[in-house]
Amino acid sequence: MDLCVTIKGVSFLLQTGLGVLGNAVVLLAYAQLLHAEPKLLPVDVILCHLAFANLMLLLTRCVPQTMSVFGLRPLLGDPGCKVVIYAYRVGRALSVCVTCMLSVFQAVTLAPAGPRLSRLKPALPSLVLPTSAGLWLLNMAVCIAAPLFSMAPRNGTVPAFTLNLGFCHVDFRDNLSYVINGVAVSVRDFAFVALMLGSSGYILLLLHRHSRRVRGIRRSHGGGAEARAVKTVITLVVLYAVFFGIDNAIWIYMLTVAKVSPVVADMRVFFSSCYASLSPYFIISSNKKVKAKILCAAEQDQPSVDNQETSDK
Repeated sequence: MDLCVTIKGVSFLLQTGLGVLGNAVVLLAYAQLLHAEPKLLPVDVILCHLAFANLMLLLTRCVPQTMSVFGLRPLLGDPGCKVVIYAYRVGRALSVCVTCMLSVFQAVTLAPAGPRLSRLKPALPSLVLPTSAGLWLLNMAVCIAAPLFSMAPRNGTVPAFTLNLGFCHVDFRDNLSYVINGVAVSVRDFAFVALMLGSSGYILLLLHRHSRRVRGIRRSHGGGAEARAVKTVITLVVLYAVFFGIDNAIWIYMLTVAKVSPVVADMRVFFSSCYASLSPYFIISSNKKVKAKILCAAEQDQPSVDNQETSDK
């Protein structure tokens, strides 16, 4: 196997394995928390939703991509490609939307109570699930055109204005469809990222101007829980913004050429999936409840391993 292909395959394999493992662990930890507690905090519900969206993205994009790199062609066919590409587009859109939702939720929570926010703040926890459902419906509607252009790979040369994903082709047929699709996706992503960065900047401004007041809020909510939540939000937003910038720089380049090199397409897939792979580990490291559940599960497994070793002796 060529060295370049081996490096690419190992990179996708590590990214996929670590990402699927991390997001699955976060979801299982929250499932245990939900079983042990009457209900999850609103921020925890949003983080759980984010982990699910990221897991969906990784399973529908990185797993087939990894198989394709190693020469294992998924037998999807045209219907399978349409389902996988549609699920990937929805998962990718939800990833940015839920991260934005997390940032806005935290900004409203920390904002000083005014005439308008005094009514909104008490209703925030009850708005999490309806907002999440609304984001699902919005992105399922926006991404509905994706299956129309998706198909199984054909023998022969790849036509112009076609994204060769290895396991599937996305054939836009002409330059106009190619550019319109790219601009529509980019406008949606830039709108949510702008809102995400604006709300995160507002959070930092509040922490800078009203540090004493914020410390009082943290104490009233139970020690440093509010500080950890803010740290998690800011870290996730910065992480997303970095990889979003790289992803869209490559995407804008791809819109300027008729035939995209497979290497360029693979680079975009890798960088666009980095957030989904790395974000669960930031959630685990900054969330004491999730970390405690993981450590508790590890400690419960340890005695069974020790007993097995003793019986073997």
